[in-house]
Order: sequence, then structure tokens, then C-alpha cells
Amino acid sequence: MAIGRQTLPLLLFFLLCHRTTFAVILRTTNKSVWTNEFDSIELTCLIESISTNNPRIEWKKIKNGVPSYVYFQNKISGDLEHRAILREPANLLILNASRSDSAQYRCEVAAIDDQKPFDEILISLAVRVKPVVPRCSVPNAVTVGYTTELHCIEKEGFPQSQYQWYRNNEELPEDPKTSVKFYNSTYVMNTDTGSLKFRSVKKEDAGEYHCQAKNEAGTSKCSPQPMEVYDPDIVGICLKVLGGVAAFIFVIVGLCQIQKNGCCTCKDHMENNYKVPEHENRMNYTSPDEGHFRHKSSFVI
Repeated sequence: MAIGRQTLPLLLFFLLCHRTTFAVILRTTNKSVWTNEFDSIELTCLIESISTNNPRIEWKKIKNGVPSYVYFQNKISGDLEHRAILREPANLLILNASRSDSAQYRCEVAAIDDQKPFDEILISLAVRVKPVVPRCSVPNAVTVGYTTELHCIEKEGFPQSQYQWYRNNEELPEDPKTSVKFYNSTYVMNTDTGSLKFRSVKKEDAGEYHCQAKNEAGTSKCSPQPMEVYDPDIVGICLKVLGGVAAFIFVIVGLCQIQKNGCCTCKDHMENNYKVPEHENRMNYTSPDEGHFRHKSSFVI
């Protein structure tokens, strides 16, 4: 039986469609998705072709290389139990996302009546967390010319927070040399660690400082804290120097006095220990009657 030229394209189209129905094919609108903490996010798993009426659909969460079921045997399970639903055809809608939901998710569809009975697709989810109020440390008072450092840190935000310092509610440029107003400032700002270090504090550095932590999920800031800058206390420095010199002189004089007293004591000790040697059968020259003549009982005229 001859096939007409008009029926040939229709036959080819029918054969092509009939052939594709023997393979399950999946597609997603985005293989890398994100959401903010406490928001909802839908992971799309679209079935482009399938001939099996009731395919088996499963979702697995893969974290640190370890897979676990989140949709199995037609029900939500595991970490997403009571926090997710399956939407037609095979989309996974996560409600009230938490930071622990950040992982890879794999949609698997098995169709036993298809020539290609299995397909899967991998989707990466990142849950962004807004920074909490950072802890800020600002010195109350600093002397002109001295070095000081301000600190700002928070550890809850995801991705990791970046930091920005403000003085009197005015944003400090990361490089002071790029601003005419802050050109003479000697600070170095580290936006990754939150430190603000002054190599040599100036009078114009005085003011109220606060820090802002920010990431893709939002921002948070600490309360302003004052930093006062004082001129050096010349009188106090001179008094301290004079006090140090006086203390040094006092110590030297004391040591000399101790050494002098020590020599005298040794001399007196040596003199006290000296005794006139005694001679037997001889007159005692040290008698208190020395120089006075007195008759003895043994003297005969």
C-alpha cells in the first residue's frame, strides 16, 4: 500500500511521539536555588515525558555526602516532616525553611512501563540567615597619638557577614584616602573581621561609633558608643618622670646609707672583740689603781 506524500509527515510525527513516550525525562527550572530563613521555597521536578500511569516518586536530601529520605512511599518524612508538601507533578514545596535545610535534594522518578524507566535530577538549596545584632567594642577614651582598635562580630548570619563602621551615623569609607573628609585619618578597616584599627588617633576621630553586619539575607547593627579623644597630659607626664627620678635617688641614698652603717658596725664589732692579753705573775696594768702606790702585805722594810 503506497503512502501519500501528505500522510508521510503525520506518520513520522506519530512515530516520534510514540518513541519518546517510552522514556521518563525530568527537568527543573533552577538547579541552584536559595531562600531566606523562615520563608518558603519550591524545588521543581517537572516530568516532561512518561507513559507509566503511577510512577514512583522519591525525594532525597543529601548533606555531607549522606542521603536521607524526605519524601518516600507517598508521604513527607525525615527532616521535612510537617514542613513540606508534594505538588503536582513532583515538585517539593518546603515551608518555613531553616538553616539546616541547606543541602542538595535529588528528585527520582521510576516508571516501570517505560523503555527508560528511571530518571533523576539534583537541585542545590541554600537557606540564607539574616545576621543577629553584632557585639561591638569601642574604647571610652583614647589619648592623641596612641593606637586603638574597635571590634565588631556576629556568628549567626549565613552567608558570612560583612561589616561596615559608622561615625556619628556617617559611613566610614573602607579606605580613608579616597575621601577628602577622612583623608588624614589613620584607621584600617577590615570588612571581613569587623575590626577598625587606628594607628595614631587624632582629635577629629572622636565621636559615636556603631557597626553594621550585613549579608544577602539582611542587616543588623549595634547601638552607638562614644569614643573621646584627649590631648596628652604634659603635667602628669612630668610629675611621673620627676617621681621616678626621686624614687631612684631615694633608693641610691638608701643603699649608700646601708653600706655605710654596715662598715661602722663591722669596725665596732672588731674593737669590742679585742682583749688585752693577760700575763701570769705580773702586775695587772689595766687595774683601776694603776698609777697609785699601795703597800702590800709582803713588803718588808
